[in-house]
Amino acid sequence: MEERRYRSASGAPIALRRRQHSASCRELAVRCPRLQLRSLSAVTSAVWLAAYGLFVLSENSMVLSAAIFITLVGLIIYLHFVKIDQESLLVIGSLGIQVTSSYASGKESTTFIEMGRVKDVVINEAIHMQKVIYYLCILLQDPADPQGVSEVVPLFQSSKPRLDCLIEVYKSCQEILEQRKTAPQSSGIK
Repeated sequence: MEERRYRSASGAPIALRRRQHSASCRELAVRCPRLQLRSLSAVTSAVWLAAYGLFVLSENSMVLSAAIFITLVGLIIYLHFVKIDQESLLVIGSLGIQVTSSYASGKESTTFIEMGRVKDVVINEAIHMQKVIYYLCILLQDPADPQGVSEVVPLFQSSKPRLDCLIEVYKSCQEILEQRKTAPQSSGIK
C-alpha cells in the first residue's frame, strides 16, 4: 500500500492511498481531512451565543432549548449526509468499477458499474467560480450506439483532488482498461 499527499482544489490537504491487489485489480482511495474540533466548537459557540442573546431579549427559555436541539440535529445531519471522509475507487478489470463514499458517521454509499458498460475513464475540466477545475469521470457506453456516450459519472466529487492527483488515478485506471482491451486478443480464445 502506497500513500501520497496532495491538495484539493480548495487547497485542503488530502491523501491518495493506492493498493494493488493483482495485475488487474487496484484500489485508489482519497482521504479528506477529518472534522476539526476547532471549527465544530466555533459553530456551536456562535449558535449558542446567538441563542443566549435572544434569550436575554425575549426572556423565553425555549430559545435556549431550541438552540441546543437545532445544533445537535444539525451536527447529526452533517455527519451522516454531508461530511465525506474517504472516497474510493476499486477497479477490477474483469468485473467493473466500484465507487464508494465513506461518511464521517460511518455510513457508506457504494455504486458498482459493470466493465461492459465502461467506455473510458477521462479527466475533464470545468469552470467553477472563475477557476478551472479538473475532475475524473467514467464515460458509460450507449447501448444503442457503441461509439456514443450515454452517461458521465463524475468521481471524487467531495474531495475534489487537483490535477496531479487525478493524473495518477487516471494512469492506474487506464493501465487496467488497456489490459482488458488486449486480453481477449492475446489469450487465444476461439
